[in-house]
Amino acid sequence: MTADDRRLSPFTGYTRAHWAESADRMLLALRPFASADHARIDLPGRSSAYGRDSDSLEAFARSFLLAAIRLRGEAGVDPHGLARWYAAGLRAGTDPSSPTAWPRPDRLDQAKVEACSIALGLHLSRPWLWDLLDPGDRDRVVAWLGTVVGQEYPPINWVWFQIVVETFLRSVGGPWSPQDVDRGLRVHESLYRADGWYSDGPERAYDHYGGWALHVYPLLWAEMAGELCPDGLRRAWRDRLARFLDDAVSLVGADGSPLLQGRSLAYRFAAAAPFWVGAMTGASDLTSGMLRRACSGILGHFQANGAPDERGLLTLGWHREWPRMAQSYSGPGSPYWAAKGMLGLALPADHPVWTAVEEPLPVERGDVAAALAVPGWLVSGTRGDGLVRVVNHGTDHSVPHDERADSPLYARLGYSTATLPPLVGAAVGNPSDNSVTVVDGAGRRTHRNGFEALGCELVDGVGRAVSRARAHWVATEDEHGPDHGSGRAGAVRHGPTVTMGSLLRGAVEVRAARVDSTVGVEAATRLEFSGWPVAGDGPPTVRTAAGSPGVEVAGGRVVSCLVGLTGLDEAEIRRERDTSPLGEHLAVPLLRTAQPPRLGGVYVAAVVLRGADAAETALPAVTVRPDGAAHILTVRWPDGVTSTLCLPACPAPETT
Repeated sequence: MTADDRRLSPFTGYTRAHWAESADRMLLALRPFASADHARIDLPGRSSAYGRDSDSLEAFARSFLLAAIRLRGEAGVDPHGLARWYAAGLRAGTDPSSPTAWPRPDRLDQAKVEACSIALGLHLSRPWLWDLLDPGDRDRVVAWLGTVVGQEYPPINWVWFQIVVETFLRSVGGPWSPQDVDRGLRVHESLYRADGWYSDGPERAYDHYGGWALHVYPLLWAEMAGELCPDGLRRAWRDRLARFLDDAVSLVGADGSPLLQGRSLAYRFAAAAPFWVGAMTGASDLTSGMLRRACSGILGHFQANGAPDERGLLTLGWHREWPRMAQSYSGPGSPYWAAKGMLGLALPADHPVWTAVEEPLPVERGDVAAALAVPGWLVSGTRGDGLVRVVNHGTDHSVPHDERADSPLYARLGYSTATLPPLVGAAVGNPSDNSVTVVDGAGRRTHRNGFEALGCELVDGVGRAVSRARAHWVATEDEHGPDHGSGRAGAVRHGPTVTMGSLLRGAVEVRAARVDSTVGVEAATRLEFSGWPVAGDGPPTVRTAAGSPGVEVAGGRVVSCLVGLTGLDEAEIRRERDTSPLGEHLAVPLLRTAQPPRLGGVYVAAVVLRGADAAETALPAVTVRPDGAAHILTVRWPDGVTSTLCLPACPAPETT
């Protein structure tokens, strides 16, 4: 095992040798699960919706990409015979007469995804693998990949799977379509919003795909494509990545955890991929030492928490295996998309990103406060405990006025580097954490999916954001379609319009809500605020919070506190079992009104998330005054700083 180097890497101890050792361990751990001809890798675990043949191809293709990265960075030095091993699999998998032949991309949608990893891997390892294949083997690979030409791809990150494959085919004299490439590039450009941020589709889908797909593929492709890539696009993509990384680095916790938000979290340290591409292309204003600190921190976080497992396998889950975390498209090999998080190994040992001394992350240099207007996120990182929190008033994996249920991974009011919403059970259809909901007599809570974003800004170091939702109840129990990250559909009952606002400073969010219509109020029994979810292997510790009403939950490495400041009367703890990959026991603090919510009533709470060892947080004082049909909150923080928050008037209040 490689020894830590605290001179070169004072924060993580990790060097390039650690990364290489980790990659090789993951690759070699797959071999006992491979067929004799290496075309299939059948890993244990739950099958995806696409079936075992697809899952087997997925494990091969994604691990092949990692093997190609290793070959590229070592200029073909190959002590584990990676090129020979994967060449055998390519030979059998693309031979239609082989009993282990792969599903073709024109016959199985998931094969379109995996074809990209194979094509990119062949490009990266070309002198040591492709160029050494027999002509017949090359012809069969080209024929298999060539079935993507002319195929339809959804207008999301998937367009890159076609662009990359056809560009590789073009480079080896295979079939390709300039129209396919142009169409895909146009889709990609339509996904760009501003400030370096992409949305993965027409919805407000801001998540890790923006980094590990929509920033990574364009610049890798630009290197593949040569003159096929216009210089203007190349420059624009570099500028966008540089801007994105300025934000992305502030979302990494001091322990290396990425933000736990969005789908496909089982890809884990794929979150490091855009940082590596910044180093590979020079498209970053961050120093080499900070880029490696971010990447090594992310890898180290998972290794310290059991991923890969004792066998060397990446299982479905976050830290340890937890298959229920996965979306329906993910099979046992799906986590090996983490290979993209190891792109730095394609760079030689003398590259500056490997030789520079590690530098601290933003949250290690001081407290972080930011407003990311495109996703609608207020960001607060606290140096004292290393946590990064996001308060969300702009992202829901939906479009305005959509009336599906909230997606737990997108539509909550808060996400962090140490907490995760419950992902299974009743909470999926009944928001139970980091929400403001209207509760009916049966205990059903409203959703805010499809809300209107009303602003996100940083004022004097304090984050301020507002959104307005047409609250609605959704009967999701009969919806059993595939999970691709969006909220569930079902019969809808309309509730009142609710305007919500947040002020975020340090560990404390001042959260406010106002009821703006009487629609559905006859069904409402309470207005409920829920706080940060706390998960751990043992039951959490609960106590009354300083302030009344208020409640505090401690577990794992965090403390979640919820204190009523205006209009909230009753405190409670919601407890759940086996609903979070972060631990068997989960608890969420709650506050409710004692009576049904009042039209025009303003309700305010302090919502706190701090590290388990951090000092107790003093809470601000809040006053509320009407300003016409609007309301102004004045918040006096414990150090005397004053902030204001406006809950704007609802432009067309509903009365029926």
